[in-house]
Amino acid sequence: MTHPASPRLTRRLGVAVTALALVALAACGGGGASGSDAGGSADKTIRIAYQKFPSGDLIVKNKKLLETALPDYKIEWSAFDSGASINTAYIAKSIDVAAIGSSPVARGLSQPLNIPYQVAFVLDVAGDNEALVARNASGVTDVAGLRGKKVATSFSSTAHYSLLAALNQAGLSDKDVTLVDLEPQDIASAWKRGDIDAAYTWLPVLDTLRADGTQLIASKDLATAGKPTLDLGVVSTDFITKHPEAVDAWRKAEASALETIKNDPTAASTAIGAELGISPEEAAGQIKQGVYLTPAEMTSSTWLGTDGKPGNVGKNLHDAAVFLSEQKQIPAVPEQSVFDAAVYTKGLPGVLSQS
Repeated sequence: MTHPASPRLTRRLGVAVTALALVALAACGGGGASGSDAGGSADKTIRIAYQKFPSGDLIVKNKKLLETALPDYKIEWSAFDSGASINTAYIAKSIDVAAIGSSPVARGLSQPLNIPYQVAFVLDVAGDNEALVARNASGVTDVAGLRGKKVATSFSSTAHYSLLAALNQAGLSDKDVTLVDLEPQDIASAWKRGDIDAAYTWLPVLDTLRADGTQLIASKDLATAGKPTLDLGVVSTDFITKHPEAVDAWRKAEASALETIKNDPTAASTAIGAELGISPEEAAGQIKQGVYLTPAEMTSSTWLGTDGKPGNVGKNLHDAAVFLSEQKQIPAVPEQSVFDAAVYTKGLPGVLSQS
């Protein structure tokens, strides 16, 4: 996705048109994983969308923890570049489980997408692993200095949400800059060519930008200012209904991976480095930039909560939707109850404590 931002209404209509087109494609047999239907089929296939950023999700994939836990299931892993493309895949009914940021989840639960999925895990809380960086050659040293500059991010991602929040905090709007919609690897290429002045993105591309750029603000700073972002594990409601035991096994595997990050950093950095194609030492440095929760923290009222008592993740998603609506990124904000209902807490904290 390499086009400059179009007018807001056009962007919203574009999202809706793309979604409808993909639904039509799925209905014709396109977009879905082979050998499985929407929500997982009788042959017990789990179609997982993952992203290449440091997380326990990569440990689960690398160590085949889910394949070991569910030998009767076929596990299909597919890499995606952003939450926007993952939302599109959910609309096309071609995935069951995904690693996706909180901002695209807030968008997905709102009109016009209204995606039937639920948050079942918190992969990480964004810290220094997502940030806004300006090219040294641009001369920009603070967010306010971006006025009139060309800034790239991945639309509908947590980075996009954080960029809008950072601009707002500095007294700017998206109209004060030229926004360019690029996936992380395309951001790296545009940066190298000198086509953009700044970018808000995540690891591992973020570290490449820092090499000859100035960090203006990180997601941890915006969290302190009331705009936190999360990387979430989301499962389609249909798959939860049909395969609750598989969802439990997946949550246990993810919790086990977080324990590895905490208790065996060498194993964690080796596995994550292998998935990212970088050295364990580089992976270790990237892992330190994120915030990873323990099972006790995960099931506290601050985050997922417990069975029948969803925590603040629902409020966080609602707050994100309110901000997106104020920025004209979505047409309306659903009731808080919609977001609370989208937090899957059945079996918690018992499921995670058994990991």
